[in-house]
Amino acid sequence: MNTPAKLAIFVSGLAVTFGAAMGIGTLFPTSAAVSAAENPPTTAPPGDDGHSHPAPKAAAEVPGGLQISQDGYTLTPRTTELAPGEATDFRFTVTGPDGRPVTDYQVLHEKKMHFIVVRRDLSGFQHLHPELLDGGVWSIRLTLPEAGAYRAFADFAATGGEPLTLGMDLHAAGDYRSKPLAEVTRTAVVGEYTVALTGDLVPGKSGKLTLNVTRNGDPVTDLEPYLGAYGHLVALRAGDLAYLHVHPDGEPGDGKTAAGPGIVFHAQAPSPGAYRLYLDFKHAGTVRTAEFTLTAGGKADVKAPEQTTPDDGGEEHGGH
Repeated sequence: MNTPAKLAIFVSGLAVTFGAAMGIGTLFPTSAAVSAAENPPTTAPPGDDGHSHPAPKAAAEVPGGLQISQDGYTLTPRTTELAPGEATDFRFTVTGPDGRPVTDYQVLHEKKMHFIVVRRDLSGFQHLHPELLDGGVWSIRLTLPEAGAYRAFADFAATGGEPLTLGMDLHAAGDYRSKPLAEVTRTAVVGEYTVALTGDLVPGKSGKLTLNVTRNGDPVTDLEPYLGAYGHLVALRAGDLAYLHVHPDGEPGDGKTAAGPGIVFHAQAPSPGAYRLYLDFKHAGTVRTAEFTLTAGGKADVKAPEQTTPDDGGEEHGGH
């Protein structure tokens, strides 16, 4: 056999051996491959510029209320333009992953839908409960008290689904001047009632908040159940209005939860920043709302004037 032929056979043998080794390496990863799988790189391979860059991180969970569509569910309003100061028959639907209006909902805290409306400067808070009509249409008599841009939150759980909060923008035409965010405060006055807040909002970690209710200086120990609890707390992040709906520890009639004066919540702020808190509580047959401003990740004990909320005497803050 001549030299070229021998060389060809030798090269062919190397190729077969190398191919077999590649196959074995695929079926049985080397220790280096196992180590790489168990310890993913913190940097990506060099890019076109010849430098390595941090590997992309998994997307963080988006706070509630920032999206009009999430997990296959979408808010679809009949209109987003309302006349300021006028009651409007506001209607909307929630379409599901199949593209059809959702008609079957779970009851959460005695309601199938909690509908929160607030102006984008965090004033004019309303906690409402629409009526579900035929065909999956939600209806509510809604008044946007002043001109401006508003954010509406639909807090619900479709039957078979997880609790979800979707948000949409509403508009009331007219001259508009935003109101500055109230200073950080731990005391709110609502008519004869004073609510004092202790505890902090902690970014990325559950923090304990206790709200103590007094009336004319006396502790209130006979709070009344409202939507299956002694209090409901909504927190909105200033700037983008990320939504937190927090429920209190325990429930009325469980044999261990007192009817005041303290209502205990556990809340987790998604990030540092300023938050506006709204506490709904019921006493003497009336639901009232106390409002606070807190800072997560900063000094939350800054002294400021008491925040006073008019006592409108309505069953729900803002009406039905």
